[in-house]
Amino acid sequence: MNTLGIIEPMSLPEDPILPVEPPHESESSAARVRRRRATRRSSAIPTDAEGQAELIASLARRAYPSIELFVFSLACGAILGLGYLLDSQAVLLFGILVAPLMTPWVGFLLALLSGSMRFMFETVMALIISLAFVFLGGLITGFAARLFMPITLNNVFLHSRLWIPELLVFALGAITLVISFARSEDKPFLPSVLIAYAFYLPISASGFGIGSGLPDVWLQGLLVFAVHFGMTSVLGLITLFILRLRPSLGGILLSGLTLVLFIGLLVFLMGSGSPFRTEAPSVSTPTTEIIAPPPTTTPSLPATSTQSPQLTATSAQRTQTPTAISSEEATTDVSPSAVPLTLEITLPATETPTITLTIQPTPVYGKVAANEGGGANLRDAPGGTYVMTLLNGTIVEATSEFADVNTITWVKVIATVNGQRIEGWLLESVISYATPAPNFEATATPNSTPTPSVTPKP
Repeated sequence: MNTLGIIEPMSLPEDPILPVEPPHESESSAARVRRRRATRRSSAIPTDAEGQAELIASLARRAYPSIELFVFSLACGAILGLGYLLDSQAVLLFGILVAPLMTPWVGFLLALLSGSMRFMFETVMALIISLAFVFLGGLITGFAARLFMPITLNNVFLHSRLWIPELLVFALGAITLVISFARSEDKPFLPSVLIAYAFYLPISASGFGIGSGLPDVWLQGLLVFAVHFGMTSVLGLITLFILRLRPSLGGILLSGLTLVLFIGLLVFLMGSGSPFRTEAPSVSTPTTEIIAPPPTTTPSLPATSTQSPQLTATSAQRTQTPTAISSEEATTDVSPSAVPLTLEITLPATETPTITLTIQPTPVYGKVAANEGGGANLRDAPGGTYVMTLLNGTIVEATSEFADVNTITWVKVIATVNGQRIEGWLLESVISYATPAPNFEATATPNSTPTPSVTPKP
């Protein structure tokens, strides 16, 4: 409206009005978080010192251990121990799915990178407590397994050994977990399951081995865990370096020392072959010296009455037959004539001594040497009902009874378990014979019948 009171039409600008982004100073905290999240998802790791410090601090907060780590570790340990007791792969897999998110392990790597001793102590202690819960679950179920012996425990031996395919999968899981955790706000569940599989299964097998009294299983489980932890930690640190996260000066020293320690541990353990050792060699090339008790041959000599030959001597009496003596002979000394002596030896019929030498068939001893599982199942018949599990290294006496069922050869064996002789059938392929020739037959019982003949002559 002008001074004259006339209303003029309002004119609009020809150019469109665009919204202007407010300066960063006036951004709210939620907006900054959204912008940082979008920047992290769309771009690489920041290269400036301030951006990297902010990123490492954010990752450390996400990796800090919480109460969920200990609760889920306790549940995971109980389920894994039950899986070993039931010898069930399905229960073991369920236990791994219940395992907590392995972000504290990533926090341990970030502590090495940043050189923060306090944060490293907190993450290491959290991991140790988590592993102790899993170990305790295996230990308790191991003691419970003593009540049900003998039982099949193939999975305990399976997860207390190193396997090359598993090492490759664990290496891929470690790299994927570190990359996913550093470049995304989402929780990397799948690679975390692989790391939990690498850490918790051998630890639980070690505790179960102590509780159940299985020889050397607990030590093998600890060695397998050490190899898995060292390998994944080395690959995780290298992955953080590749992502261009620059460590501090203390982080360089701490990371370098840890890398040298872990690599030396891997070289020592894998070079010595400790976790790879099995209880017995394969059947095709037996190289283990088997010390078997020497077979004892007990000859059986029945008692037979033997009469000594009687000697009867009948001699003729010396007689002098008077004859007519001439006069000339009467005056001379006459000596009696020699009378022949007849010696008659009479050998009465006697019982012929018979020596019966009963020699048992030479026993053939073998050693249970299953390639997988740490033992073999003993059955009451070829492919029949399960009797018990014979662990690798158990000495068995193989009989000469064989059976072929569906082109699979079974052999009847005798095993001594806890002082009791138990007979059953085993697969011939799981027995490593002490002798180089596995084709054996029972030896026949020889009869030795010496018949002495005495024919004395005068």
